[in-house]
Amino acid sequence: MDLQALETVSSESPARWLALVGIGEDGVDGLTEAAKALVRSAALVVGGDRHLALAAALIHGQSLAWPRPMTLAFPEIVAHRGRPVVVLASGDPFHYGVGRMLAGIVAPAEILSLPQPSSFSLAASRLAWSLPDLTPVTLHGRPLETIIRHLQPGARILALSWDETTPRKLADLLVARGLGDSRIHVLEALGGPRERVRHAPASGFDLEDIDPLNLIGIEVIAAADATVLPLAPGLDDALFESDGQLTKRDIRAVTLSALAPRQGELLWDVGLGAGSIAIEWLLRHPAMKAIGIEERAERAARAARNAAALGTPDLRIVEGRAPEALNGLPVPDAVFVGGGFSDDGVFDAVWSALKPGGRLVVNAVALETEARLFALYAQHGGELLRLQVSRAEPVGTMTGWRPAMPVTQWRVRKP
Repeated sequence: MDLQALETVSSESPARWLALVGIGEDGVDGLTEAAKALVRSAALVVGGDRHLALAAALIHGQSLAWPRPMTLAFPEIVAHRGRPVVVLASGDPFHYGVGRMLAGIVAPAEILSLPQPSSFSLAASRLAWSLPDLTPVTLHGRPLETIIRHLQPGARILALSWDETTPRKLADLLVARGLGDSRIHVLEALGGPRERVRHAPASGFDLEDIDPLNLIGIEVIAAADATVLPLAPGLDDALFESDGQLTKRDIRAVTLSALAPRQGELLWDVGLGAGSIAIEWLLRHPAMKAIGIEERAERAARAARNAAALGTPDLRIVEGRAPEALNGLPVPDAVFVGGGFSDDGVFDAVWSALKPGGRLVVNAVALETEARLFALYAQHGGELLRLQVSRAEPVGTMTGWRPAMPVTQWRVRKP
């Protein structure tokens, strides 16, 4: 049974046959009597090897350790539909847990969830931190650079580790960004007999023999020269590695405003260049998605490096030339074209792909592309702007305005 078939499972089923039971490092001792009874009576118990070992004394039915990928176990779970099934999870199954995935294949009315305190709740209680005032992040199965966007002066962050190497890697990252004075707390095997909480500054991180099951608390302290990403669009051009194919800071801020990103939306950045527009789109919210299309391999690689360095390693890059490279891509909510717009078929491809109500923004410098924008503006409407920035620079012994090349911007919403 494939995932598409699983998603068509009818909601007309025996109620709450699938129980998600949170289990901590204290094992069965921390379970309620109701949770224990569910595990004992289950025809199938699914969980990680560690979870199954913790609950072994209660398991009387079939047990199944999560395969890789986890989705390979979904057909077996659904095959038991109507019989009691228990999925064991760490703490709260719906806090960076398996709950979200299972809720995508089983109707909520068929699921019973019995959470335990999440590792984030336990860590916050150990550090006496207020949960609403901190940022929870998971680095488990995700690039370390995911945390960069959250490294703001004064921030408190709880980061779920991938393994025992994550705390030192994170300390090295902090030092490299001028955040070496930050305080790191390593919380291991929370809630069980092996629990341990230790502390060290990032610049002098010396903790050894770290348990693979750990969570990291960070109190961010920034030096005057620290690399910290501003929260407003329009990052400094110097933050991007570039061969000159870069939408400059001031024009970029206006372009992001025109694209009007909203939570969870997908952007196509056609003619990716250094990746600045797609990267800043992704920085607006963790749920944002972006695909960059770039025909030159060296530029695609450069954009990937920029994305990692600026905390958006999830930028998807497609090497190829538009419009051919656009075939088969997920439907976008917004499209930015920074290069190649005058090529045959590019407008038709992005316009037909855009969702109804989607936004298209095109920046043009060349007269030929500008002429194309005038024609499309006359046909489809929208807004046409001329953007130009002048900077004060030395002129002999005095100072004068030096204008950058003007940019013509067309922004239009698809009916």
